[in-house]
Formats: sequence, structure tokens, C-alpha cells
Amino acid sequence: MLASLDIGLKRIGLALGYKNGVVVPINAVLRKNRNQAARDVMMILNEYKVKKIVVGIPIDGSSEEEMIRRIKHFVGLLNFDGEIFYEDESFSSIEASEFGIANHRQKDGKLDSLAAMIILQRFLSRNLDNL
Repeated sequence: MLASLDIGLKRIGLALGYKNGVVVPINAVLRKNRNQAARDVMMILNEYKVKKIVVGIPIDGSSEEEMIRRIKHFVGLLNFDGEIFYEDESFSSIEASEFGIANHRQKDGKLDSLAAMIILQRFLSRNLDNL
């Protein structure tokens, strides 16, 4: 089982991926603080027996370096012992909003989890045969 994380300052979007290439978004983790969020994410990863995670990172953004540093710090808090991959998350939220299911004004994390789904789909489109 694979999972994808779209790590934000307020919410962490999650999606699950299966060996057959099917990807589904699941409920996002609402972030009160990073330790609580890391615990909640790890509970989900353990519940679904996730062996590999794909983490979205911003490429070519105005605050790219700072966001990558924060994302990698958060990933370090997970104490995840499986494989970790990083995938460009550029425009994933915009693409997710095109589904019409969630919008950026909602604070429930649906858009974040749809973005995580897109990040994982991008990763799997290039790597499915190698997993």
C-alpha cells in the first residue's frame, strides 16, 4: 500500500494508492500542531499498513526552499520506516479544484486530499511498473 501526503500549514491531505494503480483520497488531518499532526498521520499510515509514501513538494515556487525544509522536517517527525519519495506538487491544488467537489474556501481538507490524490497519480504514472 502506498500513501501520498500534501503537507500544508493547516491541513495534511492524504490519498491511498493500490498496486493496480487506483488512487483514492481519504480524510485530511487537520493540523493543530506538528506533533499532533504527525501522530495522526502515523495512525493512518499504520492502519492501512502503508509501506511507501509519496510527499508533495513545491518546485519553482517563491518560497520553495523554506517549504521544502518544513515538509522534510515534518516527514522526519513521522518516524516512518518505509520508503519515502518526493513528487512535484505544482498546480495540484488548482487541478484538484477542477473536480468541483471542494473549493479553497472550505477548511475540511477535501481539496488537500484531492491534491494528494493527484500527486500520487503523477508519481504512479511514471513508477507503477517499478513498485
